[in-house]
Amino acid sequence: MLNIGIDLGGTNIVAAVVDENYNILGKSKTPTATPRSADEIFDDIAKVCREAMENANVKIEDISSIGMGTPGTVNGEGVIEFANNLGFDNVPARQMIIDRLGELPVFIENDANCAALGEAYAGCGNGSKNFVAVTLGTGVGSGIIVDGKIVTGVNFAGGECGHMVIMVDGEPCTCGRKGCWEAYASATALIRQTKAAMDADPDSVMHELAAEEGKVSGRTAFDAMRKGDISGINVVNNYIKYVACGLINLVNALQPEIICVGGGICNEGETLMKPLRRYVQAERYSIHSKLQTKIMKAQLGNDAGVIGAALLGSTK
Repeated sequence: MLNIGIDLGGTNIVAAVVDENYNILGKSKTPTATPRSADEIFDDIAKVCREAMENANVKIEDISSIGMGTPGTVNGEGVIEFANNLGFDNVPARQMIIDRLGELPVFIENDANCAALGEAYAGCGNGSKNFVAVTLGTGVGSGIIVDGKIVTGVNFAGGECGHMVIMVDGEPCTCGRKGCWEAYASATALIRQTKAAMDADPDSVMHELAAEEGKVSGRTAFDAMRKGDISGINVVNNYIKYVACGLINLVNALQPEIICVGGGICNEGETLMKPLRRYVQAERYSIHSKLQTKIMKAQLGNDAGVIGAALLGSTK
């Protein structure tokens, strides 16, 4: 059984042909090139799907279903109700794909949910049926899988864990609230915390590291920590506490088999993951249970979205 997965992002459109063992047989991508019309973007979606099939040496008749992950909110009819970074407002995505590629089963889902599905079945989840994926990026993306199904909520907007508050009246979040997990645990937040520490400590080695790289990045504080810089150590320790706080909330609320942590910050590997596990183990509510949530690093990288999208038809 072959399926097409599409990852519609603000930067690129990626399509892949995926087999029943979650292997990518052929892939293609093109720039999203926003702002432009939905019709133009969906013309390119169809183009990369055809190119992916060509690269996989298969035809549309060999495809069982098409799945697509997209930013924003998607309803049960396959309509993207709103995606601000694409300029989409009630775009009939399912029908637009059918119009361009033919009468195939087409499934549309939020991109973070697709990435969670991909990691749950084909990545670090290893087929886990109760699974949460968290991505520490520009924001804090997340997707929840319960009994093998994506949790979307009554209005198809569920699973936004980044917008649970961990600090009442805390840092402002782009969603309009204050104190959201995203405002403390995203890569954007880490960079802001690093800059604040640099301003407070003109002698910190972080100034030298940022000058060498040409900018302050998510690596700056971690690199300074490894050099023994006190300010860098404090930034990293506080950041890890913020990430852990949200993870512990998820463990206590959902008790999943696995929480998968992804995003560029995870390139720090065990420097990040080991203390996160330690915090979760120390503060989880279920301290006496033999079965405990595993905190694991994401495995699929940028392929999680297209693989998860390709799986939508078999998990609905």
